[in-house]
Amino acid sequence: MKGDKLVVKDEHIAAARRLAEIILPRIESLPGRLVLTIAGESGSGKSELAVALRQELFDRGIRSVILQQDDYFKFPPHTNAELRKRDLSHVGPSEVRLDLLDRHLAEILRGAEEIEKPLVIYEEDRIVTEKLDLKNAKVVIVEGTYTSLLRNVHLRVFIDRTYRETRAARLERAREAQDEFLEKVLEIEHRIISQHKAKADVVITQDYRVEVVAEGAKAARVSGKGPSSGEEK
Repeated sequence: MKGDKLVVKDEHIAAARRLAEIILPRIESLPGRLVLTIAGESGSGKSELAVALRQELFDRGIRSVILQQDDYFKFPPHTNAELRKRDLSHVGPSEVRLDLLDRHLAEILRGAEEIEKPLVIYEEDRIVTEKLDLKNAKVVIVEGTYTSLLRNVHLRVFIDRTYRETRAARLERAREAQDEFLEKVLEIEHRIISQHKAKADVVITQDYRVEVVAEGAKAARVSGKGPSSGEEK
């Protein structure tokens, strides 16, 4: 999304370094590209972690690209906010063209060297298109609230911080008015997104520790038969 403000901090860089160590063996074992998602609630640091990971991979000689879920909203941000105000049931994954994003990921995994994707211009409240160059890209990082729901993915990362814990980060980013209506929106998103932690292969904790979810624990969480657990890397 054009016009977004990011504040990449030391904790994002440290988590990106750990995450790179986790995915490097997977990158090397795959004949094609690796697709990973970074999901979590508003202000949890998804965009910042994605940018930090892209830089970390670049420093290791690996080209990556970032796809932002925000570019795939059906309506531009200010228009979408007005729709939410008219009807709070508008809030949720149905606001996003996840099907189009999944189709683009399928094209990328088939080896496409370029895709034409939406691009949100925040200040102008409009959506245009842009061509994304994928030549020599080995990793595709997809970040956004609902990206755990995407199908064409190798690895799902979840940042386990709720909107109540990210208020300071949201204020610093200053993208939306932090008012009572936004709190209602974030509460709805929280109820939806908190369930997606069960899909995660890697969990970033509130203090930015990086935990790999054991397969058995993940299966138990998805089935509802056990608590979450992870191995710190």
